[in-house]
Amino acid sequence: MQSLSVRSFAKINWMLRILGRRPDGFHDLETIFQTISLHDVLTLRRADELEVGCDDPNIPAGPDNLVHRAAAEMIAEFGIDPVRIDIRKVIPAGGGLGGGSSNAAFTLMALDRMFSLDAPLEKLLEIAARLGSDVPFFLIGGTAWATGRGERLEVLPSPAPIPLLLLLPAESVGTAEAYRALSEARGEGSSPRPDAQGRSRAEKVMREGLLKRGNELENDFESVVFDMIPRLGELKEKATEAGAALVLMSGSGSTIFALFADAIARDQAVVRLRDEVRVVPCEIVTAHEAMRDLR
Repeated sequence: MQSLSVRSFAKINWMLRILGRRPDGFHDLETIFQTISLHDVLTLRRADELEVGCDDPNIPAGPDNLVHRAAAEMIAEFGIDPVRIDIRKVIPAGGGLGGGSSNAAFTLMALDRMFSLDAPLEKLLEIAARLGSDVPFFLIGGTAWATGRGERLEVLPSPAPIPLLLLLPAESVGTAEAYRALSEARGEGSSPRPDAQGRSRAEKVMREGLLKRGNELENDFESVVFDMIPRLGELKEKATEAGAALVLMSGSGSTIFALFADAIARDQAVVRLRDEVRVVPCEIVTAHEAMRDLR
């Protein structure tokens, strides 16, 4: 295969609990990942040398790009020919939507498909874990329970289709900055270390429905990130006032996502919120749908 284009989907976190720092410097966490329809597009072509380009000038295009690192790992591991990879960017950076991690994971899978490697999933997961904590999830897609630093994954039942609305503020949040603020807050006693909730509770919420039990879900970063950027908390309140059944921040921010009972309610919220912030209607993407371009 000389070339291949694939959609690289974003994710949201239905919940995110930070349980504490590990000896290796990472944090133990519990989260529910979910792929959504917002996506970048990666186009891969055989080339004389490994190159990565991006239509967003703010995204590094060379070896500093996670896509470049992913492709270099595959070339070293399997001895495949170099490629040129162009990224058409839609997923905002610094928004808690996993755009860079998604791009890296879909690069691994696209190269596997392009060169007919039929690499075991375990091998791709091993490479993905070296690239970043969120990268392994995108090799699975759909809905997944994650623990450890995010690399230990168990498939969860996908929730029923439900209209989503992303609120994409211009402000971005650095993950390291969010972790530092959370650690400082807990050190001062204002944000206690949470107890682990466990997969069984998460699975129950997914099975019984987000509209029914979504109020049990929370993101530990919200309180400290909203202190850092008060506008994000205000956007959450406005989304609730606009009729959302559930509103949460994704990852360490800054994206706020809202769930609605039906598409009509979501469309009405778009009208109310679009002068406040960039809003993007989207949908849940199952694992089967996420991998469609790779079949």
